[in-house]
Amino acid sequence: MKTVWALIQSSRPISWINTAFPFAATYVFFTDRIDLTLVIGTLFFLIPYNLLMYGINDVFDYESDLRNPRKGGIEGALLDKSLHKLTIWVSALSCVPFVGYLVWVGNLSATLALAFALFTVLAYSVKGLRFKEKPFLDSLTSATHFVNPMIFAALLVGESLAQPVLWQALIAFTFWGMASHAFGAVQDVRADREGGIASIATVIGARATTRFAFLLYLAAGLLMASAGMPAASAAIAAVPYLAILLPFLSITDETCETANQGWRRFIWLNFFAGAIVTQLLIS
Repeated sequence: MKTVWALIQSSRPISWINTAFPFAATYVFFTDRIDLTLVIGTLFFLIPYNLLMYGINDVFDYESDLRNPRKGGIEGALLDKSLHKLTIWVSALSCVPFVGYLVWVGNLSATLALAFALFTVLAYSVKGLRFKEKPFLDSLTSATHFVNPMIFAALLVGESLAQPVLWQALIAFTFWGMASHAFGAVQDVRADREGGIASIATVIGARATTRFAFLLYLAAGLLMASAGMPAASAAIAAVPYLAILLPFLSITDETCETANQGWRRFIWLNFFAGAIVTQLLIS
């Protein structure tokens, strides 16, 4: 049970909804039905997908995580080294039956989108690729982890990504994901530098990164506001994110850890943003 709990912690349960909801909401929006594919796809993006994403990350980030005081809770597990090989095997094998089913019921474009999603999840952390250590690409790759389930769902049900509201939502969601990653990296500037890990925040600094994240949240809100009703109502979800960042716009590398106060609010704010989107879907 201790091993099972460690694996669950490594998958970041608090963040499961951030990947499962985009898939489920998009699927239901376009099909207006609840079926086996919805259930299996949602379960995949709820647990196995997150275990693959975060479990692999915990394995390859182990040395730097040892120096990071916020690791070991809801913000990231400190996975014992004895569990690293098991984590890699379980995270990979747990995806197989879900991916097999989704490929079987899908089409070529959806399958390619799913393959890309799995690639970016691995590319973010594994040695030889390590997109997380390539400034700006790190934020973009992190954003795809949440946008890809949405893209996959749309393609799975035969929708075109060129639809105005859909592509606006995808770009806005990408901006949101990039902003969230960028601000999340601010609190780790000193720990990452000590661990020899590059990131958008270690390269351009805590203050510039926070301001970059602020502009991305603003752009996401403005993009949705121009999408026409009822989608434009989702723009209000950007307001609290902007409000949280305001006190940190002058943060320095020396005070970077204080950003954790805002980041902890972000974790719960995501549920508020999801609630707004849910209300739009059922209205």
